[in-house]
Amino acid sequence: MVAIFSDDTDVYFARQLVNERLSAARSELPTGVEPEMGPIATGLGEIFMFTVDAEPGAINADGDPITPMDLRAAHDWIIRPQLMRVPGVVEVNPIGGYKREILVAFDPARLLAHSLSQADVVLAIKANNVNQGAGFIERYGAQWLIRIPGQAEAIDDVGQIPLTTHDGATVRVADVARVSEGYGLRTGAATQNGHEVVMSTVFMLIGENSRTVASAVAEKLIAINQNLPQGVVATAVYDRTKLVNKTLATVRTNLVEGALLVVVVLFLLLGNIRAAFLTALVIPFAMLMTVTGMVQTRVSANLMSLGALDFGLLVDGAIIIVENCLRRLTRASTPNGVLAARERLDVVFEATREVIRPALFGVFIITVVYVPIFALEGVEGKMFHPMAITVVIALLSAMLLSITFVPAAIALLFRKPVQEKRNLILHAATSAYQPALQWVLHYRGLVVALATLLVIISAFAASRLGSEFAPDLDEGDIAMHALRIPGTSLSQSIALQEILEERIKELPEVERVFAKIGTADVATDAVPPSVADNFIILKPLDQWPDPGKPKEQIVEELDALVSNVPGNRYEFLQPIQMRFNELLSGVRSELAIKVFGDDLETLAALGDEIEEAISAVEGIADLQVEQTTGLPMLTILPKLDKLAQYGVSKMQIQEQLATAFGGRIAGKFYEGDRRADIVVRLDESLRSDVDAMARLPIHLPGGMSVPLQELAQLQRVQGVNQVNRENGKRRVVVTANVRARDLGSFVADIKTAINGAVVLPAGYWVEYGGTYQKLQSASQRLSIVVPITLLMIVGLLILALGSFKDAMIIFSGVPLALTGGIAALMLRDIPFSISAAVGFIALSGIAILNGLVMVSFIRELRREGRSLEQAISEGALTRLRPVLTTALVASLGFIPMALNTGIGSEVQRPLATVVIGGIISSTLLTLFVIPALYRLLHRDDQRPAQETAHAN
Repeated sequence: MVAIFSDDTDVYFARQLVNERLSAARSELPTGVEPEMGPIATGLGEIFMFTVDAEPGAINADGDPITPMDLRAAHDWIIRPQLMRVPGVVEVNPIGGYKREILVAFDPARLLAHSLSQADVVLAIKANNVNQGAGFIERYGAQWLIRIPGQAEAIDDVGQIPLTTHDGATVRVADVARVSEGYGLRTGAATQNGHEVVMSTVFMLIGENSRTVASAVAEKLIAINQNLPQGVVATAVYDRTKLVNKTLATVRTNLVEGALLVVVVLFLLLGNIRAAFLTALVIPFAMLMTVTGMVQTRVSANLMSLGALDFGLLVDGAIIIVENCLRRLTRASTPNGVLAARERLDVVFEATREVIRPALFGVFIITVVYVPIFALEGVEGKMFHPMAITVVIALLSAMLLSITFVPAAIALLFRKPVQEKRNLILHAATSAYQPALQWVLHYRGLVVALATLLVIISAFAASRLGSEFAPDLDEGDIAMHALRIPGTSLSQSIALQEILEERIKELPEVERVFAKIGTADVATDAVPPSVADNFIILKPLDQWPDPGKPKEQIVEELDALVSNVPGNRYEFLQPIQMRFNELLSGVRSELAIKVFGDDLETLAALGDEIEEAISAVEGIADLQVEQTTGLPMLTILPKLDKLAQYGVSKMQIQEQLATAFGGRIAGKFYEGDRRADIVVRLDESLRSDVDAMARLPIHLPGGMSVPLQELAQLQRVQGVNQVNRENGKRRVVVTANVRARDLGSFVADIKTAINGAVVLPAGYWVEYGGTYQKLQSASQRLSIVVPITLLMIVGLLILALGSFKDAMIIFSGVPLALTGGIAALMLRDIPFSISAAVGFIALSGIAILNGLVMVSFIRELRREGRSLEQAISEGALTRLRPVLTTALVASLGFIPMALNTGIGSEVQRPLATVVIGGIISSTLLTLFVIPALYRLLHRDDQRPAQETAHAN
C-alpha cells in the first residue's frame, strides 16, 4: 500500500497518522497478518546495492562448500548490523539466499501411531524452549538473581523435548519428526552474471544527501570485507555516487568553460585588460556569495541547482557600468594630466548614476522572471525550485557587486589617464552597423512589419513543437523489467534468469548484470516470483568497441538479443527513471493508461481492447497490459456435510493445513547473538506431493483422524493474479514506453486511437499517468503564472521609465527574443519541456535588459537636446559595445551546456539551446527593431523630460 501526502506534510507526522489507522485496522485483519510500515525513505532512496557471493571453490571451516544459506547468514549477522550504523542509512534490505531455520518435519504416520497431533508438537516446543527469571534473593549481604534456563542449546535438544508418556515410555519430538537445520520458504531471489547470490539494497533516510551516504556505505563495505569468513566477498554493484559525480563533472566542465569564454569576450570587446579583469572578478565573488546562500537555504550543489547558472548573466550589470565608466573617464582624461581623486570619483559616480537605473532594473527584471518557477508544485517543483533559488541568489549577489565593488574598484584602479585604444572587432562591427541602422530607420515600417510577421510564424511553429516533461537523464546503465507467465515458480524464474543473464553478457558493452526476482524481506517492491528487475551496468565508454555508439542502439541490440529467450516479456528503462515513473503513476513505464471500474473481467477485457487499439501508434514500445489473471491455485474446498458428520469445523481444517504446508513458528533457537525460527511443518517431499496431500490425516476432536480427501475436495483452478486499487477503486493499467518521439504528441495519438476504437461501459473511465501528467500540470500552472509575471515586468518598466509607450517598446523584445529560442529548438530537433520553459523564462529577462539600457540612453540624449534621429543613431552606436558584450557573454556562457555530451547534459541542453537562439534574435531586435520602433512611435518635437522627471 502506498499513501501519498501533500508536499508540505511532515513525513513523521504522516507516519503517525498512518500508524494510528493501522492500529485501528489490526483487529479486523486475519490472524497472523501483521501490517508494518516501510522505511523512512523516499521512492528514490535506493542509493546503493551490493552482492554477497562466494569465491570459486570456496569452502567452510568444516570443508563443505559455501551455500546460499551461509551467504545469507554472513549478510544478516555481519554486514547488515554494521551498515545500519552508517549515518543516513535507514534500511538494509536483503533478497536471495536462504534464511536459516530449525525444521521440525513431522511424519503424519508416526503422529497417528502415538495418537498425537501437529498442535501437540507446536505446544510442546513452546512449553519447553523458554528461559525464565524468578526474581532474586538476598544471601550473605549479596543479591542472587534466580534464573531457570529452558532454551534448547543444540539442535538435538529440540528433538529431546517430551510430547507425551505411554506406559512409562516417553515420546519425544525426535520420535515423530525429523529435526534438522533447514531453510525457510522464500519469496525472492537474486542473481548476478548467471548464478545465484545474496543481494542487498541500502535505503537512505529521507532528507539526507545521497552522495554523502552512498560514499560512506562504500567505504564501510570495504572495511567489512576484511572481517567476512574466508571465501565470502561483498561487492558493490550499484552506487549512486558514480552518477552524481558524473553529473557534477558535467556541471563543472560547463561552468569552467563558460567562465573562460566569458572572460575571453570581456578582454576582446572591452579593450582594456584591467577593465576586463575587474569585470571578471564579479564571477568568483558572486559565486562565493551564491554558495553561502545555498548553504543557508539548504540547497545542495547538483545538476539542477547549478544547471542554469550562466556567468554571462552575472556580469551583464557590471559590463554596463564598466563600459560607461571607461567611456566617461576617456572623455574626462587629458593626455598628460592625471585626474585628481575627487574628480575621478565624481566621474565614476556620474557614469554609474547614468546607467545604474536601467542596469539595476534590467537585472532585477531578469530575477523577477524566475518567479514562475517557484509556482511549480509537486515533482516539478522539487526539480526546478533549487535551480530558481540558485539563479536568483547569484543574480542578486552580482547586482550588489555591480553597484558597490565595481564602481569603487574602477575609481581606485584607473588613476592614470584612460586612453581607449582602437578595437578592431568593435570598429568592424560599428562600420557594418552604422549604414544598416540608417537603412532600418529609413524603412522602419517595413522592419517592424517583418518583425511582426516573424513573431506570427514562430508562434505557429511553436504549436508544432513536440513536448515532454523533462529530457531523460542518461544514467549510463539500463534497467530491464522481465515479466514471466503468472504463477511461474521461484526456482523456474531463477533458471530462466540465469539463461537470460548469460545471453546479456554476450554484449561487449556490458560490465555486469544482476537481478532481483520476486519480493525482498522488506516488501518495498512487492512483486510475484514471475517478475524480475534486471540491472545492466555498462562499461566506461573508452572500453566499448565503438565509443560513439548511442545508448538507444545498445537498447535495441539488447532487445533483439533477449527477445528469443522463451517465457519473458520486457520493459527497458533506467534505474532511477524506473523509480521516478513509479512515484508519478504507480507503474514503471513512461505512460500509464489506467482503466477504473468494478468488475475485474470487464477491466481485463477493456485493457486488451486498449492494447490492440494503440499497438500501431508510432514510437510505441514495451506495450503491456497488467497481468490480472492466470495464477494457478490449488483450492481445498471443505465438504460441509462431511464436516457436520465428523464434528469438525472449517477453522480446525484450516489450522492443520496451514501448519502442515505453510509451517508454524514454535519458538526461537539461539546461538550467541544469532537466532533462527523453529518451524513445524511437513517434510519438503510430502509438501510438494499433491497425492500425499489428499491422504494427509486430519485430527478430529475425539482423538480420531480421517484423510483430507474425506473432508475436502482438492481443485486446481486459474485464479486472480493481482487486484490493484487506487483511491479505493479497482483498476487495470496498460503501460507503454516511447522511443524516437516526443511524449506529448505520442500521448495525443494514443488518446485519439482509444477514443476512436474503445467504448467504455457506464461506470468505467480512463486516466493517463506518468511524466505526461506532470507536463500537463506544470504547463497549466505556468500558463497562469507567466502572464502575471509579464504584467509585473511591464509595471517595472513603466516604473523605470515613467512612460507606457517606451515600456511597451522595450517589452516588444520578449516575443521577438522567443522567436530565436523556438527556431533553435526546431533546428536541433529538441521538443518543448519544462527545462526549455525555464530557458524561455530566463530569455524574457535577458531580452529586456539590453533594450532598457538602449532606450534609456536614447532618452538621455534627447533630454540633452539631440534631435530624434540624432539621439537614436548616437544612442544605438554608443550602446553597440555593451549590447554586443552582454549578448556574447550571456550566449557564450551557455554554449558548453548546449554542446556538452556528458552524463546529465541532456537536462541542460534544451535550456541552453533556447537561451542561445533567443539571445541572437534578441540582439538583432535591440540593434535594429527597437530603434525602428522608437522612431516609428515618437515625433521629433516630443521630449521625455517630463516623463523622466516623473520617473526620477
